[in-house]
Amino acid sequence: MIKLNNITKTYKDIKAVEDINLHIKEGELVILKGQSGSGKSTILSLIAALSKPTSGEVIVDEKRVSKLPDDFASLFRRDSIGFIFQKYNLIPNLSVKDNILTPLLPSNLPESEAREKLQSVMKKFDISHKENEIVKNLSGGEQQRVAIARSMINSPKIIIADEPTANLDAKLSLEFIKILEELKNMGKTIVVATHDPLFFDLDFIDKVVEMKNGKIIS
Repeated sequence: MIKLNNITKTYKDIKAVEDINLHIKEGELVILKGQSGSGKSTILSLIAALSKPTSGEVIVDEKRVSKLPDDFASLFRRDSIGFIFQKYNLIPNLSVKDNILTPLLPSNLPESEAREKLQSVMKKFDISHKENEIVKNLSGGEQQRVAIARSMINSPKIIIADEPTANLDAKLSLEFIKILEELKNMGKTIVVATHDPLFFDLDFIDKVVEMKNGKIIS
């Protein structure tokens, strides 16, 4: 499903990651463990074709995404990747509905089809009653649910989460972990970058990959 083969990524002579080999099977939930600067976010950006490796290749769902031109990389992300960000990356002055629908805009779907997708994800993540609420007025937990619903609107095969509990308290972090388990049970392939110890001993995690100084150490 996801293969990183001999990946090195260099920024201005600094190696963000070096000689990374990582294979993730379809339906697996993998945790990238490590402190800030360990290379976790770089791995996520390479998987999502947001950046290209300096050397090596990234293969996702049999596509060599490390070789995709920018336009095709954008299409790949739209159709295959759902993003859950540390700071949600929501548009604060728009409604819940408009934020969730944002990834569908380039698709020009009929309004009825877009509405059906919207209702489905809002119901799934228990935010239907907040549809017309302005996002900046929501609690942190509600904003996280909106961000997750947005990530699922295109029914992506792969979910990428970068420090998803960094802005949540303990109760909301446990709530997020329950949602993560639901996503795995739906058959999604999930990669989470985190240094939150709540993730490391979960019984539904397939693999914990520890990183330090741009390298996999376990």
